Amino acid sequence: MPTELEVTDVIDPGVYEEIGVPHERFAWLREHDPVHWHPDPNDGVPGFWAVTRHEDVVHVSRHPELFSSHTRTAMFEEFSPDDLALYGVMMLFQDPPDHTRLRSMVNKGFTPRMIGRLEQHVREICAGLIDEAAPLGECDFVERFAAPLPLYTICELLGAPLEDREKIFYWSNKLVAFNDPDYIGDRSESTAVAAEFMEWASALAKDRRDTPRDDIVTKLLSADADGTRLSEEEFQLFVLMLSIAGNETTRTATAGGMRTFFERPDQWERLRADRSLLPTAVEEIVRWVSPINQFRRTATADTELGGKRIRAGDKVVLFYASANRDERVFEDPFAFDVGRDPNPHLGFGGGGPHYCLGTHLARLNLKIIFDTILDRMPDIAPAGPARRLRSNFVNGLKELPVRFTPPRR
Repeated sequence: MPTELEVTDVIDPGVYEEIGVPHERFAWLREHDPVHWHPDPNDGVPGFWAVTRHEDVVHVSRHPELFSSHTRTAMFEEFSPDDLALYGVMMLFQDPPDHTRLRSMVNKGFTPRMIGRLEQHVREICAGLIDEAAPLGECDFVERFAAPLPLYTICELLGAPLEDREKIFYWSNKLVAFNDPDYIGDRSESTAVAAEFMEWASALAKDRRDTPRDDIVTKLLSADADGTRLSEEEFQLFVLMLSIAGNETTRTATAGGMRTFFERPDQWERLRADRSLLPTAVEEIVRWVSPINQFRRTATADTELGGKRIRAGDKVVLFYASANRDERVFEDPFAFDVGRDPNPHLGFGGGGPHYCLGTHLARLNLKIIFDTILDRMPDIAPAGPARRLRSNFVNGLKELPVRFTPPRR
């Protein structure tokens, strides 16, 4: 029998790199200790409450007055005082009413109508990616498909020059994969990269003020009916958040979804035979992969959660990957079912003020890329072992070798 520590250590990035999401450990916690006091891996740093059941993750998400995203930010990693001062005005790290004000200002760029305008362009992007890769017969799926699709879409959404897409990709990797030595050396490098990214966003804002367009950046920089505008810093941090969140999460869901179809070819054939299942398949991919593994909150007052006494100032970590396998919510949760309905997954968050702003864009990207692959590369298959990201934050793949039949000349 494994020891309790072996069962319950669910934060070590090395675990995720080696085995992926530790679902057996999460299942044990959901059954025996769903709000579990977990030691911090760093000496001298207080531990945290690991929240693993769907119901409790939803409760915390919908009560920002008790569980703050602003106090110490929503990241598991502790921030320095300087970083707290800088990133504290990012929407992701704010609580109502500040978060409510910012979100109301940026929502106008992410309505279904605004995102729907991108559909034809996303189809063209997907077709172009396949045109480039098809003659090769094999490639890295992450490099050729999962990574460029959201990157190109975000460049289009921002009206950013396509020649800047590699810079955005580089910055995004550096800021998200901070536990993986393949991407970053130390935390100071993250700070320098964030400064470069914000300087780029500032130049983008200046260009759009000088030459307005019919795009999201112009809308974001425009005053609301009451004359309120985003500050320079708020705009820079929003672009930073969008480029990271929109890029990394869709890339992770795309690569993880493709790998899952390799492991369950019956579901690939089922989807190939019935494209009306694409909407539910997208939701199941997001549930199954859970692109973002966890976010943290900080208790603002003494309270109770899952029968445990939470003290003001305690660190509370929400594990979405665990909630998305909760046996109390999902029938046969360890079955991948492209027709699953209903599917109340928390892959876009647990509700409340921080429900993912980019859900419509993520769904659009996922639906179109898999629809296009089914049409153009139906025999796609694995060509080697996948390599996972060393991260307890993003459930990502660094490489996914694939092969397929090249088109006849």
